[in-house]
Amino acid sequence: MAQILHLYLLATLLLALSFKATSSSRQSGNNGLKSLHFALYQHETINKTGYIIVNGVAGAGVGQTTTPFGTLFAFQDPMTVTANISSKVVAIAEGTSITSSFDGLRSISIAKITLRLKNHMGSISVVGGTHNIKPADHPVVGGTGDFMFVQGYVTSSPVDLQGLTVTYKIEFHLYWPPYANKFSLHDKHVGNDIIT
Repeated sequence: MAQILHLYLLATLLLALSFKATSSSRQSGNNGLKSLHFALYQHETINKTGYIIVNGVAGAGVGQTTTPFGTLFAFQDPMTVTANISSKVVAIAEGTSITSSFDGLRSISIAKITLRLKNHMGSISVVGGTHNIKPADHPVVGGTGDFMFVQGYVTSSPVDLQGLTVTYKIEFHLYWPPYANKFSLHDKHVGNDIIT
């Protein structure tokens, strides 16, 4: 009986501590989070920076914006500060995607984006669903270097889908939790002034 009472009190104490921690974090809102917001441009050139590894089996054919269902695609694309492919390269996106729709427009993507920004170096890992001709949000699931413990999302939007090289605008919305303060972020930065 005493052992059951002890377990009950322990569970009640843990529940009370959990509730108190949750309440205090809700009150602080986003004011305690360090954040970084900026945009880069990903340039993918078929058979130069991106390759079909396994051909799909059904649905749409290979086109500028489509691949057959089940197609496995690997890429290592430069990311620049403007939509012009000749502008400064400050990141590399490398990963893979698998076409997951029969219309050939959607895929499941996994990417590591290595960033070399003005005051921040490291990588972020991104997963999620991509739409080839519409904007799509991808959750950030972690990072390395200055991006250790980072959370947030990136939005991928088509800019130029004509020609051999396609261009996507990638908007970064990155947030560090309060326990990551040992990693120095100078201030909250908004805009592309942090890139050069």
